[in-house]
Amino acid sequence: MFSNANVHNFISKLGNLSYLGTFIAGMFFAFGFLASFAVGFFLTVSTKNIFLTAIIGGFGALISDLLIFSIIKSQFIDEFRRLEKTKIFLEINKIFSQSYFHRIKLYLMYIFAGIIIASPLPDEVGVSMLAGLTKIKTSILAILSFLLNTLGIFILLYLGSYR
Repeated sequence: MFSNANVHNFISKLGNLSYLGTFIAGMFFAFGFLASFAVGFFLTVSTKNIFLTAIIGGFGALISDLLIFSIIKSQFIDEFRRLEKTKIFLEINKIFSQSYFHRIKLYLMYIFAGIIIASPLPDEVGVSMLAGLTKIKTSILAILSFLLNTLGIFILLYLGSYR
């Protein structure tokens, strides 16, 4: 895909925008269909300060994740409530309803969602898990999103610096 001239030109144009391009690529990093463009950008961008670039990209991804979160909270919350009433969900909840197992379930959900958010995988999945299946506050999600996306972008920039 990246050998295609149009894709290469698009990524080059983002690079010409300097930190604004980094912010836009960070926004792309959070969306499933656009994440591959962001990965290509972060692997090929030449930057003097990868820490600052990762932070700016992390802010872009944060904006996208907050948008995803607000859409899920406003549009899909009824779907999650119906899902919680299904037989399989009730059975799983019965198993994990004990305080010890409940904590394990919560930790596993946060770890799994965190891995998805930090990686180039679609953040929609991780944010949906947190928005619909936990009672996470927007401020906590914002902190997690920023830190995890910044870490993921930093890793890509670091790997790209060795090309």
